[in-house]
Amino acid sequence: MPGMDAARLREGLAGRYAGVEVVEVTGSTNADLREALAAGAADRTVLIAEAQTAGVGRRARSWSSPRGAGLYLSVALRPSGVSFPALGSLSVVAGLAVRAVASELGVDAVLKWPNDVLAGPDRAKCAGILAEAVAGPESSVSSVVLGIGLNVRPLGEDVPAGPGGLPATSLAEQGAKDPGRTEVALALLTRFDELERRWRGAGGDLTGAGLLADYRAHCATLGQTVRVELPDGATVTGRAADIDPAGQLQVDVEDGRRLTVFAGDVVHVRPA
Repeated sequence: MPGMDAARLREGLAGRYAGVEVVEVTGSTNADLREALAAGAADRTVLIAEAQTAGVGRRARSWSSPRGAGLYLSVALRPSGVSFPALGSLSVVAGLAVRAVASELGVDAVLKWPNDVLAGPDRAKCAGILAEAVAGPESSVSSVVLGIGLNVRPLGEDVPAGPGGLPATSLAEQGAKDPGRTEVALALLTRFDELERRWRGAGGDLTGAGLLADYRAHCATLGQTVRVELPDGATVTGRAADIDPAGQLQVDVEDGRRLTVFAGDVVHVRPA
């Protein structure tokens, strides 16, 4: 399996990112860039790994990262002018970029709140996103690492299902024609660059960036009956009604209240 073409990536992304590095293997690209930011790494630094031995998703879950099968990358960002509460909406920006690239490759893809991209008629998971704030001087949050794991080629191994029994899939398995990983990375990072600049220019406000309507249009979670497993162990069940300008899910529960969910695992119970 040919490796990523680092020279092609740097040439194609020149002017968009401060640096692009490709490594053979690492534990986690997110962990590496968290350390790099603490050491002064530049805004818009990209790290891509051919394989990860300790790839992680939300809530410290493992992310399968077999060599040659996927795109495992992280971007270090210092979004000046974006407040801490708005940093969470960066996952929305990344999700839109991944979905757009999948669509350009001929794959039927949708978004699942908060950070998954689903593909194919069975709505299997082809990508996961993890945004992690990094504390700056005096404990202020001044930077964030955005990680994306995208399954490109057939996985070639048994990959465990995600929360709610969500199966794994890849772009190739959903009909993308010979998706070379270098070209997928170029397309994804170019689209993310364009959307992130709009998001940053709007101070992290999805409405101001013109991104909220697009996310709502492609979010398969909306309109469904969902079970939300919250970080504290509590569970909320109701109808996924909307996404607010900060990228948070609004759920209508049986007693008539509309709850705003900041974080949690969402299981699509059945279409509303």
